[in-house]
Amino acid sequence: MTTPLERKSLEGVGDALSREFAGVFSPETVSQCLTDSFELLAATATVTNFLVPQAERFARERLQASARVAGKLTSDVPEVLFVCVHNAGRSQMAAALLDHHAHGRVRVRSAGSEPADRLNPTVIEAMAELGLDLGKAFPKPLTEEVVRAADVVVTMGCGDACPVFLGKQYLDWQIDDPAGQSLATARRIRDEIEVRVEALLAELAPAAIRR
Repeated sequence: MTTPLERKSLEGVGDALSREFAGVFSPETVSQCLTDSFELLAATATVTNFLVPQAERFARERLQASARVAGKLTSDVPEVLFVCVHNAGRSQMAAALLDHHAHGRVRVRSAGSEPADRLNPTVIEAMAELGLDLGKAFPKPLTEEVVRAADVVVTMGCGDACPVFLGKQYLDWQIDDPAGQSLATARRIRDEIEVRVEALLAELAPAAIRR
């Protein structure tokens, strides 16, 4: 349930997104995606102050994914989706690391089958040690369009929650969950993920690797 202030803010964001996706989606489709994105995030949020800008980012990702699936938006780079249970640790680290190493040669998304209300602070600290800022990242629910848009789907501990579509590469990385773990353990998990990410990048976009 949105407040009057949130509704007004969402209207403004909806107008901006409609202009951004003009000729791709109708204003009604954009508005519905934005409202749905806000409600999905609100279902797990404990603090709602930042939900409107988060909903804008989430809706934009979903609209971009839907446009790619529909052939309305073309891309010459592969898309990778990382999925874990809470999208608060492993999948966020993997997405940030791949985005960092790929230098724009791979499009990266992450999501959770049961998203948490916020990122694991120990994970944020471990990533900051590498100069990667996750302070503005937030857990996002897994939605069908981002799976359909991905070329590679990497799951980490979320079982059968991710839908399977033909023509995609599915990988299951058996990696410990950093939830409730020490910083030292989070570092070990981070480093293990980075090794896997670099191997995946070497397969998808060898020219993106820079030493």
